[in-house]
Amino acid sequence: MTPKPRASHAKDKARILIVDDHPIVREGLALRLNRQPDMEVCGEADSVPNALKAITDCRPDLAVVDLTLRGRSGLELIKDLHVRHPKLPVLVLSMHDESLYAERTLRAGARGYIMKQEAADHIVDAIHRILAGKVFLSEKMAARVLDTFVGGKTEPAASPAQRLSDRELQVFELIGRGFSTRRIAETFHVSIKTAEAYRANIKRKLELKDASELTRRAVIWVEEETEA
Repeated sequence: MTPKPRASHAKDKARILIVDDHPIVREGLALRLNRQPDMEVCGEADSVPNALKAITDCRPDLAVVDLTLRGRSGLELIKDLHVRHPKLPVLVLSMHDESLYAERTLRAGARGYIMKQEAADHIVDAIHRILAGKVFLSEKMAARVLDTFVGGKTEPAASPAQRLSDRELQVFELIGRGFSTRRIAETFHVSIKTAEAYRANIKRKLELKDASELTRRAVIWVEEETEA
């Protein structure tokens, strides 16, 4: 999409960048947001490098980011944006369960999290809320995050994957998608030894016996996440 020039008057529409690797999702979301009287989609991207370029080209007021992108993950993009563009608010729009990812994305620098199955009802409200300087989460997730960050309370892990670090979770997902150790190393630009260390840590934390059990558990988890 060709970036739109920024108007100079005070009543500009909020400029939204959509970062998602599915063209149909981007198209549907763009149609919905462009129908709003106070919003316009200024650019689209399907990967981290394209997103960083689009931000330079169209200077958005907010980025809507999926966690599953081509190449590097959306979580890594959020961390990059928090350093390179700290004033740019990010709303995560993802199919992944908020109980597993919402806190991770907030720690990375996002200002909100919404699951794709809820987007039709809440996406516009979420954007308005974040542009007003607030955080957007579901009521259930907001209560949990408040307990965690303010009250110091922690809940038992609803999923074993919650025991994993951000990078370990990314590796776990790639294992479930059929990536070899070599391909995982290439994806994260690390050595094969480091990729093997990630696998070993995951097996230890999830109390898995061997590589076969790790692969089986990862495949099941990815299938469950996809169907959610």
